[in-house]
Amino acid sequence: MTPRRQYDESDVRIRPGKGSRPRTKQRPEHADAQRAMVTGVDRGRYAVLVDADGPDERRAIAMKARELGRDRVVPGDLVDLVGDSSGEDGTLARIVRIVERRTVLRRTADDTDPVERVIVANADQLVIVTALADPEPRTRMIDRCVAAAYDAGMDALLALTKADLADPAELVAMYAPVGVRVVVTHTEGAGPDRTIHGLPALHDALAGRTSVLVGHSGVGKSTLVNALVPAAQRATGVVNVVTGRGRHTSTSAIALRVPDQAAPTWVIDTPGVRSFGLAHVDPDHLLLAFADLADVAGRDCPRGCTHAADAPDCGLDEWVGAASDDDERAARAARVDSFRRILASRLGTPDPEPPAG
Repeated sequence: MTPRRQYDESDVRIRPGKGSRPRTKQRPEHADAQRAMVTGVDRGRYAVLVDADGPDERRAIAMKARELGRDRVVPGDLVDLVGDSSGEDGTLARIVRIVERRTVLRRTADDTDPVERVIVANADQLVIVTALADPEPRTRMIDRCVAAAYDAGMDALLALTKADLADPAELVAMYAPVGVRVVVTHTEGAGPDRTIHGLPALHDALAGRTSVLVGHSGVGKSTLVNALVPAAQRATGVVNVVTGRGRHTSTSAIALRVPDQAAPTWVIDTPGVRSFGLAHVDPDHLLLAFADLADVAGRDCPRGCTHAADAPDCGLDEWVGAASDDDERAARAARVDSFRRILASRLGTPDPEPPAG
């Protein structure tokens, strides 16, 4: 009979591990990272300006590090880079951190879409470019942009174009009294002889700030950008005579520095939009976009008032009725109607009927 074999520790097989280094959630500090500003995004590659406005300013291309996950990097972001940030052909840096943002401009596809999209970071003001004619101005779109700007902690500037085709007085009167700065421009001539009147006022409103321009296609947004930054050469389009709408000419947001300014001045051009969803905006904050109505509501509305069309004893209705004449009553009613339509759309309820008067 064969004796049974005696086993010892040499017969134990140890399954090899995946590596000798223990796993850790601690990420590298990247203490040697360089600060840069994101100026453009194109299919997973980011155009950045390293040491912006500093002595070693240079342009480079970067990719997003895996540890950032789904965090969205947008024009205007300040980021930290590692790797080759020389900007030479074929080099690629890596974005390892997004610096805390001062402001974030967001929008959604509509007022019920739960997915919000970050458009621009660290902008000081939202410039709402609106044509006075061809295409016709849409005041509710303006109001939505103003609401988004205030929700983001930004100022709002209304840039009215094509003043040679229509009188800007009505829109100026509607928005200037409620804290929205207004500049008016119009174009004369064509080609190299083109002159844009009102450009000095726009330069003054943008000086020393980072401004993001939004507007419908065909309103003249790219024309303004090309006048502010001649090297930009943004494509311009025309308005369809059948639909009254413009053709999208800008396909991605891009940050451009305005030359010959005493202080660093940036404009961020964005693709033309047909809607500006406010699903991300707290309904309680919408009233802040209408400073005149907010004063009335704070003074005359009962506690817990929703300010909707069916709200009992709402001070906004009393304010409309207390107007001194028909013209003032109509202007007040239009403001209340605009606010309530945005509120109804945001809440997913049917639009209210326009107030009488």
